[in-house]
Amino acid sequence: MPEELHDVSLRVNGITREVQVPGRRLLSDALRHDLALTGTHVGCEHGVCGACTVLVDGRPVRSCLMLAVSADGTEVTTVEGLGEPDGGLGPVQQAFSECHGLQCGFCTPGFLTTITAGLRENPCPTHDEARDMIAGNLCRCTGYQNIVRAVERASELIAEGDVVGEGERA
Repeated sequence: MPEELHDVSLRVNGITREVQVPGRRLLSDALRHDLALTGTHVGCEHGVCGACTVLVDGRPVRSCLMLAVSADGTEVTTVEGLGEPDGGLGPVQQAFSECHGLQCGFCTPGFLTTITAGLRENPCPTHDEARDMIAGNLCRCTGYQNIVRAVERASELIAEGDVVGEGERA
């Protein structure tokens, strides 16, 4: 007997998307396989590494732990939705580039979404607050120093009036 499919409506990166998914389909799989948004990476599949972090209604969520049917009716922002409307880099992305906050890049989408949400809540973090902001995301390459510097630099860019993803002003 074929598995029952459920209609799910998501507003992803500002665009309403409709998908039919099995009841146990993870949000990460729906984004990657059903919507072809492969920027959301899946590392540990246990919610530990943070590579799959997306924003659901503006809050960081481990998409490998959330069922797609649970996200029905929500606003989801993936790393693909963090740039500027004109295709340019958002301030967190720009800061990562300027501060060399990535090496292999596998963990980067989760860091970018986590930091975007963190800077919305605390647009001017101290050094320790910047470290705490990224504490739930794992990186095997960088040693975190450049990522912390990228948080601080993104904060500076936001203070200068840049946009913080999803078209919102800081």
